[in-house]
Amino acid sequence: MADPELQLVERRIRSFPDFPTPGVLFRDISPVLKDPASFRAAIGLLARHLKATHGGRIDYIAGECRVAASRAPLPPRAQRAELEIQKDALEPGQRVVVVDDLLATGGTMHAACELLGRLQAEVLECVSLVELTSLKGREKLAPVPFFSLLQYE
Repeated sequence: MADPELQLVERRIRSFPDFPTPGVLFRDISPVLKDPASFRAAIGLLARHLKATHGGRIDYIAGECRVAASRAPLPPRAQRAELEIQKDALEPGQRVVVVDDLLATGGTMHAACELLGRLQAEVLECVSLVELTSLKGREKLAPVPFFSLLQYE
């Protein structure tokens, strides 16, 4: 990994072994969000990828909103993905990229793609800061292309 911006982002990812259960290595992006330089680098890297891949053909960026990166803890083996969007948020045929902080099993991004599909949007790609490759979440997103800045086992 030669890109200094990518190295800056990677250095800010924290790992918590055995959380939330023994054997799991939790990846925390909170330090990236807290540090202006690494946050700017992450946004810049994702933006450059999207511009190179899609040029000016993106109408909307869709993502899950959280306040100050807070969320309720997930129960073990949770598979729920409750997402909402206003029915008139997009027009049929508009081109959308789905963004999330981390791709694990792919459940949230898959649900977002399905929801956008119900609005007849064209999902161009899904992108994330971190991908946990051992969970094979990108397979759940097919045929929608997927890109991540950082990959971990």
